[in-house]
Amino acid sequence: MAEWQYAQGDPSDELAQLSFYSMKKRQDGRDIEFRIMVREFAQERPGQRSRFLAEADKHVNQKTVAILPHGWGNSLLDALADCMRMIRQFPYEAE
Repeated sequence: MAEWQYAQGDPSDELAQLSFYSMKKRQDGRDIEFRIMVREFAQERPGQRSRFLAEADKHVNQKTVAILPHGWGNSLLDALADCMRMIRQFPYEAE
């Protein structure tokens, strides 16, 4: 267990360490930048089996059903890769 995780006194605090990443999606001749935040929770959240959650800053697929790309995983790599897969899979349809 990393030292910072001992700071959590109560599991309801949901203490998490944040890591930030960016990726560019090439679509329709332009680059669209997505920022991805990955949370590493000190403890697994109730009902969850993963300690890492990645979330993008923009929705995709807005004209059909808007989806906020995200990913869960037992490692930072798993969560980040799942989020990036969703960004690649769906079109960015900003107005």
